[in-house]
Amino acid sequence: MILKPDYNVKSLFDLDFKEIKSKGINALLFDLDSTVMPSKSGEYPPQIKKLLNELKQNFIIAIISNNKRKEYISKVQAISDFPVIGSANKPNPKVMNEFLKTVNIQPSNCAVIGDRPLTDILAGKLLGAKTILVDSVTKETENKPTRIVRWLERLVIRK
Repeated sequence: MILKPDYNVKSLFDLDFKEIKSKGINALLFDLDSTVMPSKSGEYPPQIKKLLNELKQNFIIAIISNNKRKEYISKVQAISDFPVIGSANKPNPKVMNEFLKTVNIQPSNCAVIGDRPLTDILAGKLLGAKTILVDSVTKETENKPTRIVRWLERLVIRK
């Protein structure tokens, strides 16, 4: 199934990045909101910022977001020392593919990491990359309608 991720974990901290690297993955493309920071907060939780800084030592990393708000993306760019790209229009993989060309990485040597099967995972699959589905960083505090949508999305990928 095209929406089924290659990895499905609760947290970024459940991933074995050494194993991922050993499989030829040289680039990690992260979703922004709910994957590496609380939605629309513009701030990384300290432990995620630390993880991203550690990952930069072994991977090319970038944030690829569907968020179209230029001032928000600029705010995140200002606190990031890696590329942050907005208006990605996922699941269309065009923006991700363009980024990978600029860093000379093939999609097969990339992993797309996000919290949404219908945007992040589908975009990664269409790109030809490995895909990693993580739970939202704010899973415990999200409103009920959002939790229901996430539950339904995950129900679909179990089949």
